[in-house]
Amino acid sequence: LTCPLPGVPKAVFAAAESRERFETRVTVLENGLRVASQNKFGQFCTVGVLVNSGSRHEAKYLSGISHFLEKLAFSSTAQFGSKDEILLTLEKHGGICDCQASRDTIMYAVSADARGLDTVVNLLADVTLQPRLSDEEIEMTRMAIRFELEDLNMRPDPEPLLTEMIHAAAFRDNTVGLNRFCPVENTDKIDRAVLHSYLSSYYTPDRMVLAGVGIEHEHLVECARKYLLGVEPVWGSGQGRAVDRSVAQYTGGIIKVEKDMSDVSLGPTPIPELTHIMIGLESCSFLEDDFIPFAVLNMMMGGGGSFSAGGPGKGMFTRLYLNVLNRHHWMYNATSYHHSYEDTGLLCIHASADPKQVREMVEIITREFILMAGAVGEVELERAKTQLKSMLMMNLESRPVIFEDVGRQVLATNTRKLPHELCDLISQVKPSDIKRVVTKMLHKKPAVAALGDLTDLPTYEHIQAALSSKDGRLPRLYRLFR
Repeated sequence: LTCPLPGVPKAVFAAAESRERFETRVTVLENGLRVASQNKFGQFCTVGVLVNSGSRHEAKYLSGISHFLEKLAFSSTAQFGSKDEILLTLEKHGGICDCQASRDTIMYAVSADARGLDTVVNLLADVTLQPRLSDEEIEMTRMAIRFELEDLNMRPDPEPLLTEMIHAAAFRDNTVGLNRFCPVENTDKIDRAVLHSYLSSYYTPDRMVLAGVGIEHEHLVECARKYLLGVEPVWGSGQGRAVDRSVAQYTGGIIKVEKDMSDVSLGPTPIPELTHIMIGLESCSFLEDDFIPFAVLNMMMGGGGSFSAGGPGKGMFTRLYLNVLNRHHWMYNATSYHHSYEDTGLLCIHASADPKQVREMVEIITREFILMAGAVGEVELERAKTQLKSMLMMNLESRPVIFEDVGRQVLATNTRKLPHELCDLISQVKPSDIKRVVTKMLHKKPAVAALGDLTDLPTYEHIQAALSSKDGRLPRLYRLFR
């Protein structure tokens, strides 16, 4: 095997091209619309429009408009008579479409054969700027939202509900604390006039990015000029837009929902009745330098459910596995989450246990927050950094994920940090950086969300006192009088 075969030509191996070829290119059109593209090998492309609009901008409007727009996306438009027509048009190019609304962004995306780019951009322009919003479609959306809200309250997994609650507790009645889902009482109040009023304020070219992955930049810019430049939206282009530029105000606080969780999962092996707690503290914006240390800290905390189908590569050496799940068999879940936005962030831990052990569970989780400010082992830090880089690179193998990354970064900063730049920043994180960001975080009031049987839940004042104590234990007097 070490000797070359006679008569076989010398092999020519593939080599990575220069880095410049993989940089994200951005062009700003005359109307302020940004066009961003990223090269990627393959026959298919992912193209979409991202709008700087979401539930955080609904302070002056009825709550739930973004939720409505997400459900109404890719319905009838000026050119297409129905959703079926849109799907048939995409089918010719092997395409699929999707819309997702979050707290700060609404994203319309299409994946299709790159040769159908002209059709795709034409469709996206029509969907975002010329939707018909017929009475029948709005009524169908009302029904879909009511069903989704019922389903949300019946799911065995409470994580989406707890995420809403922790945001509402952390940023009470402002920006990212506003409800992402449409309240039931608003479903009948939202009509075409309300939607047009909102769209005229937020669906403007300067708040939009047309992003594409897997296509030539010049071709995408040409299509953008053709279909998105000088187009009159269906709601008109009048002046006097009331854009909400509020900066998130962290308040801290507690939101409790007493709920019978004994029958959330019926069947031969039902999930036992659990009480769910989420405790969070303000972190930082994704635009700040401290964002990377917070991301490493979140990876270091890790955690998950009481059962995992993986080994060390699945994060079994993270702190919440080693210190919490391994030592306390009665805890069903302990997971760290990091939510980050343009002006703020939230690092939180979600824990689940039997209602009778809620007090002890809260004590254990608060202690983990306090221990974050202690010594950081070199081995655990390197492991967390490696795992974060691995997760980043594996996620960016997917074309739709690259598309979302390009779109969101350009929408927020007009540029995009490439994966190798982010990996370099992750590598530079030191134990002192972790300690610095934790110390800053622990000075804030906690945000607490609690769901289930809350008979034994400590008061908010006790949780706050525990987070400011040296060992994270609940006050001694409280323990004596239980």
